[in-house]
Amino acid sequence: MKHTFNACLVRIAVVLVLCLAVTIATGHAQENVCVKCHGSLPGKYGEPVTLWKTSIHAENGIYCNECHGGDPGDMGNAMKPDRGFRGVPRETAIPETCGRCHVGVLKDYQTSAHGKRLGNGGPTCVTCHGNHAVKKASLDIINEKTCTQCHSYERARLMKLAMQETEGQITALDARIQSLKLQGKASEGMEQSLFGARNRFHTLFHNISVEKVQSESAAIRKDLDVIRRQIDVIDQAEKKRKMAGAAAVGGVLLAVLLFWLLGRSYDT
Repeated sequence: MKHTFNACLVRIAVVLVLCLAVTIATGHAQENVCVKCHGSLPGKYGEPVTLWKTSIHAENGIYCNECHGGDPGDMGNAMKPDRGFRGVPRETAIPETCGRCHVGVLKDYQTSAHGKRLGNGGPTCVTCHGNHAVKKASLDIINEKTCTQCHSYERARLMKLAMQETEGQITALDARIQSLKLQGKASEGMEQSLFGARNRFHTLFHNISVEKVQSESAAIRKDLDVIRRQIDVIDQAEKKRKMAGAAAVGGVLLAVLLFWLLGRSYDT
């Protein structure tokens, strides 16, 4: 009876696993309807998929319907308006389209000189980030090739220099905080402070005032110095603890050696 009951449990488990696999496979297929169809088309109709596969969107599982709308699970009706299909957004609607996910970034863009020239020769999100081969937001996007589409590179170069130092400090501090967490050290406060500094830093990416970027970057670096000093204090305390431990172990070993030598002197 027990053997039969166990066999039944095994069968139930197998069925559940198979059902889960089918569900995952079905969901995956639904997410890829747009990709499957356009990926098989030649020329300009298939190129968006080729470009998308290299993007940060593809890396994070963001599919065509997130921007263009439509039904990603029904190939026959995917591009019907009543299924939410929006098609290619007009130029002035691009920031709002991207802003459905990137809410904070949209606000930064709209208040910037770039955003204020939307529809009047100003750049949109895709001008700098690309449309299908969307690039990860980083200082690499600020480069001579991209910026000189509209103006000279000199101002952008100065802003990038100011931001590079700040970004390097943020990256270094993040690595040190993660190391502290792995050691079980209290780091929540420093992590929150770094999170706030990083968010302030990110708001500079759409600002085109050299003076503001330079002054704000300098202010952020001062806040980062506070975090760095807090980590230094923890590191120094840990170093002293290790030195004290090593000294204690050394003292014990020395005492053992002295007792051993003393014992030998009595034996002789």
